Amino acid sequence: MESPSKSSLEMETAIITSTERPTSLWKIILVASVAAGIQFGWALQLSLLTPYVQLLGVPHMWSSFIWLCGPISGMVVQPIVGYYSDRCNSRLGRRRPFIIAGALSVIIAVFLIGFAADLGHSFGDDITKKTRPRAVAIFVIGFWVLDVANNMLQGPCRAFLGDLSAGNDGRIRMANAFFSFFMAMGNILGYAAGSYEGLHRGFPFTRTEACDIFCANLKSCFFISIILLLLVTSLAMFLVHDVPLSELKKFDDDIESNENTSASAGCFGEIVGALKQLKKPMWILMLVTAINWIGWFPFFLFNTDWMGKEVYGGDVGEEAYDKGVRAGSLGLMINAVVLAVMSLAVEPASKVMGGAKNLWGIVNFILAGGLLSTIYITKVAEFDRKLAGHYVPPATGVRAGALIFFAVIGIPLAINFSVPFALASVYSSTSGAGQGLSLGVLNLAIVIPQMIVSTVSGQVDAWFGGGNLPAFVMGAIAAAISGAMALVLLPSIKKSDEAKASMVVGGGH
Repeated sequence: MESPSKSSLEMETAIITSTERPTSLWKIILVASVAAGIQFGWALQLSLLTPYVQLLGVPHMWSSFIWLCGPISGMVVQPIVGYYSDRCNSRLGRRRPFIIAGALSVIIAVFLIGFAADLGHSFGDDITKKTRPRAVAIFVIGFWVLDVANNMLQGPCRAFLGDLSAGNDGRIRMANAFFSFFMAMGNILGYAAGSYEGLHRGFPFTRTEACDIFCANLKSCFFISIILLLLVTSLAMFLVHDVPLSELKKFDDDIESNENTSASAGCFGEIVGALKQLKKPMWILMLVTAINWIGWFPFFLFNTDWMGKEVYGGDVGEEAYDKGVRAGSLGLMINAVVLAVMSLAVEPASKVMGGAKNLWGIVNFILAGGLLSTIYITKVAEFDRKLAGHYVPPATGVRAGALIFFAVIGIPLAINFSVPFALASVYSSTSGAGQGLSLGVLNLAIVIPQMIVSTVSGQVDAWFGGGNLPAFVMGAIAAAISGAMALVLLPSIKKSDEAKASMVVGGGH
């Protein structure tokens, strides 16, 4: 098939630069603040939902399968939403309809998740039994809707920031910085809420016959999540104008012709076309990214479960386990603070390390070491309990070591959320993706390994006794391999190309 005379990336650039100047900074900040509402919900997912689904009776080895929704929806929903938000003809604008629909879907999903135990009980679940099948079914539906809704929100928000920046490099960098900042703020607030055991007292109606204190705290966290998301989304949608496609200036005939050609091919046709145009550096980047995410996903899946079981020595539903999960949420809050601070240091750190790819390679060894440190922390905690002859809470040194682990992991996480996307913006400058699809190609290298880890990690853990350490060891090996590959295989970026990296829209889960 003959390639069109102008790519959809050029079409999108023409759309962006058709406005006279970038919008006011305060409007960009309002749109970027939606990231706080999105990330608050992500933080709750990462810290509380794996323990919660086990509380409903899903075995540990099967709980990871529920997380398949995230990568599947990321692979399918984000490209579709991005593609059609580039071409939406609504009077509300191109991005706002998708952002509003995503926010409403989040509210529905949160209600299903938070009230899964109550709804299951009302439909006939026996709460005296370990497994509550109706509650599990409702939870899974809500969980999948939540992941789809979050993906509906993220892509259009990032694309909206690109629209508002109107092709101004400095404004784009600033918009991305604010987006990353609000992501970190959402993480901090979400993990802080998850770590506070008395939150349900502010929502006394959340504790019911079918919903214990842990469940009531989860409900309360989600109510706060709804309030925050509604607040930031409403302010952004009411106060920031999203220019409808019909109001934008006319483009030249070549760009209009390309838009029609791309529309007939469809979003997945565009992604396939972009993949065909990729050169060797981008393929290497995708391979390194894929292996790197095999390293990251066990941490995202099992961090609080590890705290509850291995560090605090509790079983699901026991007080010790609940305390461990809350301590894990505190660790994730510390992780988010380090992430926020380190995000501001990525650019100077990359200069010190001789380039972004060197920085990324080095911090992957920090990730590997951090994951391996969980073995030592676990063994010390287990030895203390065995030595005492009865249950004892983890010693101060063990708790401190676990929190230090969470803090240290924040360093490579900040690099992981920025450097691969910056490298991709340089390597794939001819990929042909529009603003809404600009992350689609690299996103494939993120979601596919997540699907693999979700599928195999539960079984791997079961082979070695049902704990979380085997998945962490698997992640450490993958992190070390990806670090070595980044240092050896990835080409360095020429100084003349560095400015291209500023055009990327920041990363996410």
